[in-house]
Amino acid sequence: MQRYKLVISYDGTNYSGWQTQLNGCSIQGLLEKGIATCLGQPHISVIGSGRTDAGVHALGQVAHFQTEKDVELRRLHYSLNGLLPPDIRIQSIEPVPLSFHAQKSALRKEYHYFLHTDAVTNPFTRLYSWHIRRLLCPDLFQEGAQQFCGTQDFTSFTNEAHTGAASRNPVRTLSHLHLCPTKQGWRLEFIGNGFLYKMVRNITGFLVEVASSQRPISDIHRVLQAKDRRQAGMAAPAHGLFLVRVDYSDPTFTALYDHDA
Repeated sequence: MQRYKLVISYDGTNYSGWQTQLNGCSIQGLLEKGIATCLGQPHISVIGSGRTDAGVHALGQVAHFQTEKDVELRRLHYSLNGLLPPDIRIQSIEPVPLSFHAQKSALRKEYHYFLHTDAVTNPFTRLYSWHIRRLLCPDLFQEGAQQFCGTQDFTSFTNEAHTGAASRNPVRTLSHLHLCPTKQGWRLEFIGNGFLYKMVRNITGFLVEVASSQRPISDIHRVLQAKDRRQAGMAAPAHGLFLVRVDYSDPTFTALYDHDA
């Protein structure tokens, strides 16, 4: 038995998300079907580093699968990309030890959220950024972002707090949350040891309210302490969010992508 690690990029616009669902087309489902076809196996189970919601994109999603069959990696890589739709690409495939687990072995993840703040929507980035028509104060945005850093209970900023990972342990460590200027707005960078369901989108929506003076910045501490999702307000739309990288190494994590978009 051999286990293989995949690094995958995808445009999430046309998909129901990463996770296989009965009533939607998913990234995971297409990968499992494609790999099974390439290997001539009836079924392949592909395990991702985490689920991304409908409309969320990925530059560096990581997954693994295993098989007893002999695999010629270059041929599998080429064939799989030939079978998959053009908005899903396998960036790399490599053998890994059976102890590697795409989800459980992950040390850190990096997400980017893109805000478009020009007066007019850009038709070429409208599916990959949230168009904000309100005036945002970058100083308030950055000051608020820093209050989310550190090890904290993020119950107020996750959906489904009473099920799944959040019900077992809602504490996460955000080591980096920074606002970076882009050509047409801002990029919000998140780096942490793990993220709860819709945590990035909920924090982003909250910070937009703070930066547009719809909430006082003191609400951040109050809502974190409340442990009540209802107090955190709206979530940012899915289409502005990218899973950029999943890190499995011990050295200090550094952002892979540092460009305007």
